[in-house]
Amino acid sequence: MSGKLRSRIITEGIERTPNRAMLRAVGFGDEDFAKPIVGVASCYSTITPCNMGLNALAERALAALREAGTMPQIFGTITVSDGISMGTEGMKYSLVSREVIADSIETVCQAQMMDGLLAIGGCDKNMPGAMIAIARLNIPSIFVYGGTIKAGHYKGQDLTIVSAFEAVGQYGARKIDAAELLEIERRACPGAGSCGGMYTANTMSAAIEAMGLSLPYSSTMAAEDEEKAESAAESGRVLAEAVRQQLLPRQILTRKAFENAIAVVMATGGSTNAVLHLLAIAHAAEVPLTLDDFEAIRARVPVLCDLKPSGRYVATDLHRAGGIPQVMKILLAHGVLHGDALTITGKTIAEVLKDVPAEPRRDQDVIRPWSDPIYESGHLAILRGNLAREGAVAKISGIKQKKITGPARVFDSEEECLKAILSGQIRAGDVIVIRYEGPKGGPGMREMLAPTSAIIGAGLGDSVGLITDGRFSGGTYGMVVGHVAPEAAVGGEIALVEEGDSITIDAEKRLLQLNVSEEELQRRRARWRPPAPRYTRGVLAKYARLVSSSSRGAVTDAFHLTDDGPVL
Repeated sequence: MSGKLRSRIITEGIERTPNRAMLRAVGFGDEDFAKPIVGVASCYSTITPCNMGLNALAERALAALREAGTMPQIFGTITVSDGISMGTEGMKYSLVSREVIADSIETVCQAQMMDGLLAIGGCDKNMPGAMIAIARLNIPSIFVYGGTIKAGHYKGQDLTIVSAFEAVGQYGARKIDAAELLEIERRACPGAGSCGGMYTANTMSAAIEAMGLSLPYSSTMAAEDEEKAESAAESGRVLAEAVRQQLLPRQILTRKAFENAIAVVMATGGSTNAVLHLLAIAHAAEVPLTLDDFEAIRARVPVLCDLKPSGRYVATDLHRAGGIPQVMKILLAHGVLHGDALTITGKTIAEVLKDVPAEPRRDQDVIRPWSDPIYESGHLAILRGNLAREGAVAKISGIKQKKITGPARVFDSEEECLKAILSGQIRAGDVIVIRYEGPKGGPGMREMLAPTSAIIGAGLGDSVGLITDGRFSGGTYGMVVGHVAPEAAVGGEIALVEEGDSITIDAEKRLLQLNVSEEELQRRRARWRPPAPRYTRGVLAKYARLVSSSSRGAVTDAFHLTDDGPVL
């Protein structure tokens, strides 16, 4: 529905008197009914440092929207903290929250007939959740990132939240004592903002900037700096103009925009979760996108940024080095970015990047030149084989060997696996299998940051493989493969693995193989029975019934009609 038609619903006809009466109660005067109504969706909360600074940004955006001649109306949506719930049953709600956020923003904007939307988020799931809503609604919209946290410091090293998880593994391996573990915990998160490395939050903020739905440079600003607040205000001004021009998200969220986002994720060494979230956003925007597209772009885009978790630097270092515009200009100059893609500013990507140099500054080494990349090709590989017929996602940066064949160590939950690692039961050469943690089986597709960090902390990161139908935190690195599909709960081959089976992970051949004969797999499949649902009521039960495979983005509205009704 166009902005003009939305305004008519409020302003025309005597029958609209009750509508206007309600709006007068929240501050509308006679002259305001002709102004565009812009929703400001804020994920502010004190539950997590990622979002505790969002209220101040919302106030700056509201003021700018009013000055620009619109009538902004703020409303809240939920958020949860992955970092706080990591390794617990509560983590099952994390990916679910993406859908709740998208549904809630869509519901408010449609119910109140908003003319535009400014969404403010700062945590892993409220960013893609907001983007899914923006793609569904297709009203003029902009995303405002809450900003990254500044690094903590201990013994001359930059700390992030992942430092605390890895310290647990170091403590378990007796590499540090309890006092040092406590000191790292105390310093890892010094203030407001999202996790500081190129983890999922900063990966998604970079991807959104690359797609053109947030302002240049905004994705790497620190949450506590004044430039972040000013960027929020400028976002309000830009959105007001987009409402006037009726510049719609689906004019921006094109196939070229998604390819640009994938290229930036590869160049920055971003999170595996970007694969899941970009597939979901593309589904909402009705843009065809598959796992194979990630593999195709990976082959032609090098990793240019030396960023944590496997590198040395954090997002604020990237910002000082030129931010995402500098990365994008390098990609544009070498033909792997679409310069004609449109942005929310009304300018194309090429126009936005016009004054950015084609080579990074020589006084920094956060962003490498095209001629001297960290890795020659992208770090997120799509693996297939008899263990992942629909595909799986491997993050292959920061590892010394890209192939491992070893005996399976099988666990039916994250907790069982973590206990085995911390008690020293995992040996070099093992291939850990964590299953029944997928979208349906978990349900909720938990992140395996606790086990992967414990492996790194124990010094086994280069010698132990790990595969799962769950997800990984953006802070994970090592020989790890996630998003294995089909998942165990629906009878995927990962459910048929037995302790001691030989498994091969080969990143170079993009292979994930269970070295067992097809005849034996058929015998095991005949014996396999689906487990009883872990939840039978409430949001997790609904999610498990509705959610698609991770190979399709783990979305909850991928229906098609049959004679028996809608099915996934």
